[in-house]
Amino acid sequence: MGDVINLSRYRKAKARAEKEQKAEANRVRHGRTRTEKQAVQVELERQTAELDGKRLDSADDGKQSP
Repeated sequence: MGDVINLSRYRKAKARAEKEQKAEANRVRHGRTRTEKQAVQVELERQTAELDGKRLDSADDGKQSP
């Protein structure tokens, strides 16, 4: 005769395992490595600095000093 198993525990364990597999797949699909995050951050900082360098001064908006 086979071992007696609790079906409720079996279902819960199976559900946990499936949930963990799905979570792992999502981490692989949506996760980014540290170097990827740093590269994006450096690029954003570069773009911000470039835009700030092209900004016109707001004090020179057509007003002349007397």
